Amino acid sequence: MTTIDATRRAAGSSSFYSGMRVLPKRERHAMYAIYAFCRFVDDIADDMQGDRLERMRALEGWRADLDHLYAGGDGGQAAFLRDAVARFRLERVDFDAVIDGMAMDVQRDVRWPSGAELDRYCDRVASAVGRLSVRVFGMDDAPGRALSHHLGRALQLTNILRDIDEDAAIGRVYLSRESLAAAGIGVGDVAAVVADPRIDVAARVLAGQARSHFEHAQALLRERPRGHLIAPKLMAAAYGELLRRMEKRGWAPPRERVRHNRLALLWTLVRLRLGY
Repeated sequence: MTTIDATRRAAGSSSFYSGMRVLPKRERHAMYAIYAFCRFVDDIADDMQGDRLERMRALEGWRADLDHLYAGGDGGQAAFLRDAVARFRLERVDFDAVIDGMAMDVQRDVRWPSGAELDRYCDRVASAVGRLSVRVFGMDDAPGRALSHHLGRALQLTNILRDIDEDAAIGRVYLSRESLAAAGIGVGDVAAVVADPRIDVAARVLAGQARSHFEHAQALLRERPRGHLIAPKLMAAAYGELLRRMEKRGWAPPRERVRHNRLALLWTLVRLRLGY
């Protein structure tokens, strides 16, 4: 299997694989590599294989290989990132931030973090990926960083709201301590928290934050900054619709996982390619 085949396979499970396919070849392959890296380290955090020490060592192995790559070496398991790093001047600090975010999940199961801790988590696992991506998209620094900040947080908060039950099954609750307190829900037992009908109130606090970030991201995109913007536009449109449908349904148990409408995604992509 070639490097591109491997990275395409890792990226292929993303709902936005089709969005990446419209990029020019070099940009497309760079995005495959970035998303492959994210998938590999995310699997370490989420597959629950091995104890915490073993998983932390696996994450540190990626950090060591990035050290080697950025020092001009072969990069070990990170070798497939070499061309993207060199061509688009991807910043090492953003790869480290992604690893730091995964380490938060490995060091302990994240449960009802403070609002500040949740924001830091979203920055690491989502906005840092955005900061890598906007360099590939060719955006200027200021609008690129602003879009990464808002769209990354919007996407991650939407994922959290979609995956409440899946996360609880592995001992995690990402709803903030403040949002649970506002709903009158005491913390301590994961199953009791996610089964409490008042969780709808807590979830709507995060939904409001996500909606605000989507609005900021859409405002930035309407300014037509320089760069290949179909992929972030598609993400904003698709996940914004996902959030809207979840808000309409609510989060009181029993919950049914809301999924992307693939036909609607395809139609959105067609409209974006036609410039609408």
